[in-house]
Amino acid sequence: MSVSGNQIKAARALAGMDQKALADAAGVGINTIRHFEGAGQETVRGRIDTLEATRSALFTAGVELLEDSRASASGPGVRMRRE
Repeated sequence: MSVSGNQIKAARALAGMDQKALADAAGVGINTIRHFEGAGQETVRGRIDTLEATRSALFTAGVELLEDSRASASGPGVRMRRE
């Protein structure tokens, strides 16, 4: 699944985390989070394991990243995870 920098930034905000908190939760450096978010609307480029650790930390915080569904007008986004 491709993820944009804006999605990571929005998910982090939704989770109420700053960049340092997300970096710590994911076990990555804060510059990695800055780099990911700096991609803006573009797809994040980086190591797959680092991106997965970031996605996992956001999921644990209660936020999921949504894929760009061509069948849906909503497109990519984020939302609070349903328990």
